[in-house]
Amino acid sequence: MNSIVKKVSNFINKRAYLKYLLKKSVWYIITFIFAVTLNFVLPRLIEGDPVSRLIAKMTAGTGSDDFKAIRDNFAKEFGLDKPIIIQYFIYWKNLFSGNLGTSFSMYPREVSNILSSAVPWSVALMLPAVIIGWLIGNILGAISAYIKGIFDRILLPISLIFSSAPFYAFSIIFLYIFALKLKWFPTGGGYSITMLPNFSFDFVVSLIQHYTLPFLSIVVVTIGGQAIGMREMSIYELNSDYVLYSKLSGIKDRKIVRYVFKNAMLPQITGLALSLGTIVGGSLITEIVFNYPGIGTTIFTAIRNFDYPLISGSTLLITIFVLLANFSIDLIYAFIDPRIKSAQMEEV
Repeated sequence: MNSIVKKVSNFINKRAYLKYLLKKSVWYIITFIFAVTLNFVLPRLIEGDPVSRLIAKMTAGTGSDDFKAIRDNFAKEFGLDKPIIIQYFIYWKNLFSGNLGTSFSMYPREVSNILSSAVPWSVALMLPAVIIGWLIGNILGAISAYIKGIFDRILLPISLIFSSAPFYAFSIIFLYIFALKLKWFPTGGGYSITMLPNFSFDFVVSLIQHYTLPFLSIVVVTIGGQAIGMREMSIYELNSDYVLYSKLSGIKDRKIVRYVFKNAMLPQITGLALSLGTIVGGSLITEIVFNYPGIGTTIFTAIRNFDYPLISGSTLLITIFVLLANFSIDLIYAFIDPRIKSAQMEEV
């Protein structure tokens, strides 16, 4: 009898989860279509003619007739001679074939080639910074909530200052103090302009020197935000009814604390997953401040040059990773959070 009940329960759980998965998938597909549409439309709302800019650089000193002929050829190549609705469907067609187009400002480089060069820089900057900042911040927040006292009174205002300031604020401060005044680090770039990428010791040292300030400017803000979040969630859990009941029941404090921080970590894990979804986008202004060769700097360059394909390709890449991160969170939470499981069962 118990085995039959167990099989029925498993069947209902699977059915509920599949229904939940289907509903979420539909909404994410709709969101993706809407995001791609905006991705196509918004760059084209920017005033200016990128093709004329490109040709003006290439044909300086030529006659107006030559300029017009070259402009018509380029407009045809980029598909800008067609009505906007036709361009939209061509955009979708190229998207499914993996063709993100040719950059206007870096012609004749393909957008996919430019992005493949920029993404590793942003990931190498953001991934360690987010993970290290998340770990340190959560540890500090948990300790602050548990032991309180002077540690909490010191950590709280410092964390508030760090979490309230944007990344670029510390970028500018660090740049001014450590690069311009003390001259301990270079002012910008990914590595020394006198070097070519290689695996030599000097090149690795140059990479680390250029990497340190943008890395630290992201880490300190991440630590502050995570410490505040973990502290608040831990205090909430420590004052919950189940903690009081557990203490009155004689359960060991160590065991209670383990459950408290496990529950407090759930929202923090969500925050980490969302942050990991945005690492491809890098930290736009931080990269610009340090002229760091990541996606943020690439987007800034594309906007300045009215480079539609590069703007669309960059923002599309960021959109896809954010949607995938959110979708992954929904799938994982459906397994580990009892409240979502309960909601799934009620809808069956």
